[in-house]
Amino acid sequence: MSAMPAQVLFDRTQRLNARLRAVKPEICLERARLVTESYKQTEGEPMILRRAKALHHVLNNMSVYILEDELIVGKQAGKHRAAPLFPETEAIYLEKEIDIFPQRHTDRLLISPEDRRELLEEILPYWKDKCTETLLMKRLPEHLRAAWLGDEHGIFHPEIHVRGSLGHIVPDFERILKEGFAAQMNKAKEKLAAISPYDPEAPSKRQFYEAVIITCDAVIDFARRYSEKAREMARAETRPQRRRELEKIAEVCAWVPANPARDFWEALQSYWFTLLICYIEQNGLAVSSGRFDQYMYPYYRKDIEEGRLTREEAQELLEACWVIHTEIMRAYDLACAKYFSGFAIAMDMDLGGVDKNGKDATNELSYMCLEADKKINNPQPNLSVRIHDACPDEFLLKAIEVVREAGGGMGGGKPAFYCDEVIVPLLVNDGVPLEKARNYVIVGCVEPASPGDTLGMTNACMSNLAKALELALNDGRCRLCGKQFGPRTGDPRKFKDFNEVLQAFEAQVAWYVSNMIETLNLIQNVHQEVYPLPYFSVVLGGCIEAGKDCTRGGARFNYTGPQGVGLADTADSLAAIKTLVFDEKRMTMAELLEALDRDFEGREDLRQILLNHAPKYGNDIDEVDLLARYVGHVYCREVKKGRDPRGGHYRPGLYAVSANVPLGLNVGALPSGRRARTPLADGGVSVKHGMDVNGPSAAMRSVAKIDHEEATNGTLLNQRYNPTALNTLEDRKKLADLIRTYFALGGLHVQFNCIDAGTLRKAKANPEEYRGLLVRVAGYSAFFVELDDSVQDDIINRTEYMEVR
Repeated sequence: MSAMPAQVLFDRTQRLNARLRAVKPEICLERARLVTESYKQTEGEPMILRRAKALHHVLNNMSVYILEDELIVGKQAGKHRAAPLFPETEAIYLEKEIDIFPQRHTDRLLISPEDRRELLEEILPYWKDKCTETLLMKRLPEHLRAAWLGDEHGIFHPEIHVRGSLGHIVPDFERILKEGFAAQMNKAKEKLAAISPYDPEAPSKRQFYEAVIITCDAVIDFARRYSEKAREMARAETRPQRRRELEKIAEVCAWVPANPARDFWEALQSYWFTLLICYIEQNGLAVSSGRFDQYMYPYYRKDIEEGRLTREEAQELLEACWVIHTEIMRAYDLACAKYFSGFAIAMDMDLGGVDKNGKDATNELSYMCLEADKKINNPQPNLSVRIHDACPDEFLLKAIEVVREAGGGMGGGKPAFYCDEVIVPLLVNDGVPLEKARNYVIVGCVEPASPGDTLGMTNACMSNLAKALELALNDGRCRLCGKQFGPRTGDPRKFKDFNEVLQAFEAQVAWYVSNMIETLNLIQNVHQEVYPLPYFSVVLGGCIEAGKDCTRGGARFNYTGPQGVGLADTADSLAAIKTLVFDEKRMTMAELLEALDRDFEGREDLRQILLNHAPKYGNDIDEVDLLARYVGHVYCREVKKGRDPRGGHYRPGLYAVSANVPLGLNVGALPSGRRARTPLADGGVSVKHGMDVNGPSAAMRSVAKIDHEEATNGTLLNQRYNPTALNTLEDRKKLADLIRTYFALGGLHVQFNCIDAGTLRKAKANPEEYRGLLVRVAGYSAFFVELDDSVQDDIINRTEYMEVR
């Protein structure tokens, strides 16, 4: 690259970002049309070959275009920041909801009348009896329907994988960058030639390797099409600088990802193609970037040392790559849009941390990535930093600076902070070798995993711990509709002591978790049969070696990770029962239950006693904090009993995405004083809004009492500060000390919004003036104005700390 002034480089970033943010997202039909064409042509063939041929057809025929100023190229859809459709999983809800998309507030997507007609009349009819949701519902036993669907008050919600793919991987970027896809194709050809006719798995292995070869060929052709497009544009370009850029793009795409990357530009482009095609093959979330600063750094360092790039030019390439991440979209159904509000993709990228020897791995590129995220401040990538005892103070303070200063001083909730000293032993205890555990990545929201060889289905399901307590206090009946959902655990009015309450709660959790695991295994069975993932199987370590698709257990590590939501509400409610009913006897169980049945109507006096005279989680009070630990333990213990169809085990998580809001609609009044159908506590292990009256340090001490290593699928702690709390370097050093102290106490994760409630209210009232306002929702950030109203209100109502103490 020829040197350009820093201001010119920054102007390019501003233009790319402004164009992205100006787009009003819409639906793109290209992929759905092409997949349908391919499936009609391959009727009767083995499903894995049909899937490979469908991807080949899409990559060879979808629109290829390069926008002005772009240096890193490759699009998911035929339109800029548009959501492609996946009728293989989405057909049922698309038919029902296609007219809702342009009107709904959350995740609004436009669609032209012509595309609507084609979708309804030409595409969806083919898929109605073939998509994953149709096939699953035909197989779902009645007892699972009751627990999941439950008259819309069900206790667990796996819809994201009923209407979508598994997602939630980190591809083996290091291998792809070093070897290229041509090498993967050659491996498959060698394996195919070596299959013994006496191997009982020979037929399935043969089909698998043939699918891999088709897939790799499709990837190489896709990049070639971009090379040809760039060359065509270069011939017509009159501006010398842009012509040179287009010629370089053509050269890069002609070489990668087919071949090993030779420099930083090629490494970035190969990385992007590798990631992008994961989101073209399937519509699962959280295909993540992993330890970007580690596998990219050798290419950056070599270019700098050999004089091919200046630091400023490398920063420009990095920022061009950064912007394009937020073009990845998904057309959620309305229910899932509420659970994952704000076009959540959760494409996590990890910086810092230790190396395989346990030494600090922070490098120059780590800081450059933080600077890129501060400048661009978009939802993707979902940036995370790994903190450990030897982590440089400079790096931690730079990350806090990004939290405070991104978005022109309004923050963006990024990066999130993770503790190596907690997560590394967590993974080792879960069966991951030490060197791999030290190289861990975060997949999606907060889920730790070994990179490049793990299919986690880590966001498998959202489940409702508060609903389990409601059932325990109502003999297994739903308080909202009166139907018998769970097992009969007795009339609480006859409970002799608090232990009987706990026994009833444990029985309800055991019942719903067993039903949840059976449902999730059934969903995975359907995916194995009709939605194999040959491209995933190329980029995940272990599949080519085993000759097995990743949906059938080909990856080296296999997990399923459902989440428990409502921990704080449950703990506060148990503390209220113990303190006010059994210990102090300020009310009888009968009085409490009557008030809950009436949603406290006419009993505001009793509600105020529950709110103000029982200890609340988040204030460093052992009595209630240890109940929170107990709630987490009960859930984790039951989840860990599960085994999945890929040969893996179940890993429990304690986080909510934005599901605390819709899950709250399914729960009646609680003994904590919470009214019926109001949101549950956000985050997962976060404190209930307004209950943490002793400041952020006390809240962190409470959260640290939970056994975070037991929640092997991750925990999530949200906190929000007024911007004035982090104005000075001294303020930020206090927060750095607070983070280190929390991690020393056993905390796994923490993240911060740094924005005041007043600004959020203005953004809600005047969305066009705040289109670029980014906030941390849960395990991801989103543009505030693209969130559902109820999620916006939930973020506004979070406790706002005015100082670090």
